[in-house]
Amino acid sequence: MNGTPPDRHIAVVSGGGRGLGLGIVEHLLAGGHKVASFSRRTTDAARALQQRHPDSFFFEELDLVKDGDCKRFVRAAAQRFGPVSLLVNNAGIALAGVVALFNDEDIDAVVDLNIKGTLRLTREVSRMMLAAGFGRIVNISSIVGTSGYRGLSVYGASKAALDGYTRALARELGSRGITVNSVAPGFLRTEMSQSLDDKQLRQIERRTPLGRLGTVKDVVGALDLLASPAGGFITGQVLVIDGGLTC
Repeated sequence: MNGTPPDRHIAVVSGGGRGLGLGIVEHLLAGGHKVASFSRRTTDAARALQQRHPDSFFFEELDLVKDGDCKRFVRAAAQRFGPVSLLVNNAGIALAGVVALFNDEDIDAVVDLNIKGTLRLTREVSRMMLAAGFGRIVNISSIVGTSGYRGLSVYGASKAALDGYTRALARELGSRGITVNSVAPGFLRTEMSQSLDDKQLRQIERRTPLGRLGTVKDVVGALDLLASPAGGFITGQVLVIDGGLTC
């Protein structure tokens, strides 16, 4: 690749079996990119995409917490499609609760997936990008990591760590033609918001200047920019997409 942006990416998207990750996968496939993705369990939606895009979509069940599985998946994706040029770190878990009542297992589950798993996957893919002299890394963060939210302190800590990682990695990889950015959505109409009742959702909508929750379409537009040549001079940034909720 020699530092030249490709017309179409070979992308790895973590957590692409449902929710925002699935929407990102569908959007990239519609744009002509080749995509490798995984989640802990295969979903009906992922199976359907495999049937519709047998030559451009690769999906596996994978536990990102297991280091050996991560290495094997990245190797398999490269063997199938070629060197990865776009990484979207989307996989994550949000466990709600008062921190004083959190047990060690719940803390470990959030930290192991949201932070350690992301670090492992990025390490494997970045080696490929360094060899190619080009890459785009987009971390899916959250406004909870910047503004906080009651009952989501552990999740917020993991996303704040991800934003710090974005800024440091952008400095580390920038000289090799690799950009690193975070996209921090607000509350979206996906499975992640299903734990909120109608009253809570209406309250969020009232507090949002644009008067609604976000959608997957709102997020993939930012991804398009950061993955495109037009976004080639954007790195180390946290792009908040929340309808003005935190402004």
